[in-house]
Amino acid sequence: MVDNKAFMIKSGWMLGLFSLIGIGLVSLTHSFTHQQIAENERLFVLKNLHELVPNALHDNDLLADTLHVSDAKAFGKQQDVTLYRATKNGQLVALIAAPTAPDGYNGSIKLLVAIKENGELIGVRAVAHHETPGLGDAIDTNKSGWVYAFNGRSLSDPDVKHWRVKRDGGDFDQFTGATITPRAVVKMVLKTLQYYQANQDKLAKTHG
Repeated sequence: MVDNKAFMIKSGWMLGLFSLIGIGLVSLTHSFTHQQIAENERLFVLKNLHELVPNALHDNDLLADTLHVSDAKAFGKQQDVTLYRATKNGQLVALIAAPTAPDGYNGSIKLLVAIKENGELIGVRAVAHHETPGLGDAIDTNKSGWVYAFNGRSLSDPDVKHWRVKRDGGDFDQFTGATITPRAVVKMVLKTLQYYQANQDKLAKTHG
């Protein structure tokens, strides 16, 4: 009877020890995985930023020189937008905004919109979306060159009333069988340009 009791106590201790070891391993794995995911996301963002604004054009750390803005008129009520400032010798050379177009065909479309200091677009990239393969996913650069149509555009090229897809009387192509996706992207790029124009002086100020 005493031996059985001792065995049960010993077994309980062993079970508890293995449970603690298991919990520790799970926690360690989660911590490592979380850190790896965060690092992968950081590298992905940096890759896209440098695709739009190469290292040769700036001398600051884009991920460190950021602003976070909430502007319901520009971007919608439920959206905080990250702005990455590219500077050289302390002067703003470009701003990369990361707004989300909420009205894609299959949901939100996360964008990067790079704007030169003079208000001219460097380029646009769609970095995350759920648009239909073969239709709306033409916003991806590995699917088509559609987003390159934004390169060099501004609020005066075209004028604001032509910042629409052609089906709506504007200058930008839509996709065959898919108008909602490009319409959502064009609208958000326009809003981002308008936000930059309205806040250019403030955004150009050195932060540190």
